Amino acid sequence: MYITKKIAATVVFACTAIVTVSAFAEPSTDTSVSSGKTRAEVIAEMEQAGGNLGRKNYEATFNPSPVRASTKTRAEVKAELSENRGDVARNNYLNTTSR
Repeated sequence: MYITKKIAATVVFACTAIVTVSAFAEPSTDTSVSSGKTRAEVIAEMEQAGGNLGRKNYEATFNPSPVRASTKTRAEVKAELSENRGDVARNNYLNTTSR
């Protein structure tokens, strides 16, 4: 008799716990509801808002445009390098402050 009461109490406690938890659970979202807009309308809205900003951010971060090529000739670069030989700290100071 004592074991029967324990089993019944456990069943009642489990049912109470299930009901309590289900009361606080979020309602299920129905994903089958459509927005009423066609694919073309959504794309047009996105283009009007500035295009696919996520894609633009990805391209700017991971696929940047190439850096502008130098306009100096090879001889000019060699002359500049040979001119700047010597005291590196002084050359850095002169090159950054004289402009």
